[in-house]
Amino acid sequence: MNSQTRKSSIQGPAGALEIALDLPAGASRGVAVIAHPHPLFGGTMDNKVVQTLARAFVQCGWTAVRFNFRGVGGSVGSHDEGRGELEDLLAVVQHVAPAGATQDASAPAREGQQALALAGFSFGAYVTTHAFERLNPGRRIEKLVLVGTSVSRAPAAPIDAAAHLKTLVVHGEQDDTVLLPAVLDWARPQALPVTVVPGVGHFFHGQLPLLKNLVVRHLSSPAS
Repeated sequence: MNSQTRKSSIQGPAGALEIALDLPAGASRGVAVIAHPHPLFGGTMDNKVVQTLARAFVQCGWTAVRFNFRGVGGSVGSHDEGRGELEDLLAVVQHVAPAGATQDASAPAREGQQALALAGFSFGAYVTTHAFERLNPGRRIEKLVLVGTSVSRAPAAPIDAAAHLKTLVVHGEQDDTVLLPAVLDWARPQALPVTVVPGVGHFFHGQLPLLKNLVVRHLSSPAS
C-alpha cells in the first residue's frame, strides 16, 4: 500500500496466513486488524475499501494490519463459511496484539496492553462482529469500524450497547450486494446507529475519499 508496508506470514489455525502491516509515520497508537470481503467473490486484503480503511487508521496513528483469510493469496486452507475465518481473525489479533503484552517499538504500551481496534468490509465486517463478540468484554476494543456489513447470508453478531459510541457502521444507500433495509433490520433492535452514504453502492466507487474521511473523523473522536 505504501513504502512502509511490511508483508509476512504467521501460523494460523489452518496453516500460514499472509499479512500486511501498514505503519504510521510516528509512534503507533495501537494495532487495527482489518478483514476483507468474501473470498469466493474475489475478496482479498488488497481490496480498495480495505486499503482505504488501512489508510484511515494509519493517518490517525495506528498500525493497520490487513490479512488474507484461509485459501486467499498466500494463505493456506479453504473457505469455511465464516467459521474458520473467525478463527483466522482471532489468530491474527493474538499474533499482532496479544492480550496482556506490552508494545514493541512500533506501538507504545497502554496500561500494559496493546491498544486494539477491529474493522471489516462486507463479509469481513460480518466476521469482525463475531470477533468483537468473542473478545468483548474480556479484551478492550478501542474502535470498531464496519463497512457494508454482510447480514443476509449469515447473521452478523449484535454489538454490545456499551460499545455503540466506539462503533462506526457505514453503508451505501444503493448497495445491491447487502441491501440497506437488511442492515437496518439488524441494527434497529440494537438501536445501533448506521451512517448511510446517499447514492453509493457496495464498493463505494467514487466515494472512497468520503469513506476515509468518515472513518478518520470516527477515529479522531474520544474513545468511549
